[in-house]
Amino acid sequence: MVGLKLKGKIMQTLLTPPLLNNNSGDSVSIWMEEEIASPPPLQEDIKADVCIVGGGMVGLTCAYFLARRGLSVVVLESGALGGGQSSRTTGHLTWALDDRFYELERLFGFDGARIAAESHRNAIHAIEEVIKIENIDCDFEKLDAYLFLAPGDSPTILEKEFETLQRIRMPVEKLPRAPIHTFDTGPCLRFTNQAQFHIFKYLRGLVDALLRKDVKIFAHTHVSRIQGGSPCYVTSLQQHIVTAKSVIVATNTPINDRFMIHTKQAPYRTYVIAGAIPKGSVPKGLYYDTPDPYHYIRIQKHATDPLRDWLLIGGEDHKTGQDEEILEKYEHLEEWARERFPMMQKVDFRWSGQVLEPIDGLAFIGHNPHDENVYIATGDSGNGLTHGTIAGLLLAHLIIEGYHPWAKLYDPSRKTLQAAGEFAKENLNVAAQYGEWMMPGEVDAIDQIPLGSGAVIREGLKKYAVYRDEQGKAHCYSAICPHLGCFVHWNQGEKSWDCPCHGSRFNVDGEVLNGPAISDLPPAPPEVIEDLSE
Repeated sequence: MVGLKLKGKIMQTLLTPPLLNNNSGDSVSIWMEEEIASPPPLQEDIKADVCIVGGGMVGLTCAYFLARRGLSVVVLESGALGGGQSSRTTGHLTWALDDRFYELERLFGFDGARIAAESHRNAIHAIEEVIKIENIDCDFEKLDAYLFLAPGDSPTILEKEFETLQRIRMPVEKLPRAPIHTFDTGPCLRFTNQAQFHIFKYLRGLVDALLRKDVKIFAHTHVSRIQGGSPCYVTSLQQHIVTAKSVIVATNTPINDRFMIHTKQAPYRTYVIAGAIPKGSVPKGLYYDTPDPYHYIRIQKHATDPLRDWLLIGGEDHKTGQDEEILEKYEHLEEWARERFPMMQKVDFRWSGQVLEPIDGLAFIGHNPHDENVYIATGDSGNGLTHGTIAGLLLAHLIIEGYHPWAKLYDPSRKTLQAAGEFAKENLNVAAQYGEWMMPGEVDAIDQIPLGSGAVIREGLKKYAVYRDEQGKAHCYSAICPHLGCFVHWNQGEKSWDCPCHGSRFNVDGEVLNGPAISDLPPAPPEVIEDLSE
């Protein structure tokens, strides 16, 4: 996109050719076959009613609903549009939440469980409405979802879920099995009026709609500071300032909050494979089983072959930075898939994404605690597309009218006493990571690191994250995450350095990929690299 000044206004058009939308790792998802054209960075100070930090599903959706209400909006994205976790979804649109409604009823009561279900159902309706209004061709389809038991799981899981959904008057049906012909799932629940779509095609249509509504969008603009108040100020790394009445931080996990929200949610990596199957060999639907971590399945039409579909299967979740067997996750998924879907051909795509799991199962959407006129949307809990749409609907009302009936349920300041055990568990896990200050490095010298891999090396009292590229060159940076001082771990699947405490991630050259860290890993001094090479 290029910016042209005309009578004091910035007119925007899209750059051609488009840029590859992959800001967050080495793997490539099925959606990245499509691309979203990106705008150039912010190059001057600018004013707006609302500044949105983040150009993925959450940020662009919030911009759309605010612009539709007549507000002026600026969107700032640190990389390419849609290139963060939005590019790593599987495109499920569902109100059948994986945290189980009987558990949400325990945590939030009858009304809370009902609002959770209705808000996600309304989010699907809202997406469908946007598609119709803006004439977006994005493979949107309405379909059913099916929840079935994993071997050995108790039938009471389905019974309790069925009873709770009946109480809150959501459509659910018991079936003897899901409509998959290659294996017998056993008893299952069917949820009607779910949907799926192609995320990049949807976001591309959303960007076109935003430009028509005169929303100013700037990619490759890294935000270095967010200051709440009246007005708010958002400062880029290049020291350009956006002055706004309100700010929405839509960065997957907040980059403006160092402690509070990060103690109430935990980062997890999740994995996906996609392989071709004969068209129609698996009925279209959203399929889930019940273990922890669970598997999630859907069908996507093949991009080039009308006689085939893509089969997408995800799962194998684990805490970010806390599992060294990354590549084995894809192997486990493929073994699970081939046992149940023998018609699946070779795996053509495999990728991972980052999911933020709140301790009580629902996103944090609303005022950022103790930060005037700053709003956040985080804690996607594996339902980032509907949670992101809920954020667009809810935050537009909060900013314009100061109220929304869903606001209390999603309030970032909420304290869910019934989730105290999960709060303690996750934060004890984080505390344990700081024990690595006393541990030795993983190797003693750079030449012990295989080509194309990384390891942490101790040099005196300090540790360094060292990546050795295919030519043998060492990329050496501090191993201390600049957020809160945990040591990063090497992720071979994404060729990234991942923080096991709060999920910050960095590429092989120390550049931040995911918050909450807002700055890069500092480079090691040349003399350290020389010492580590000996």
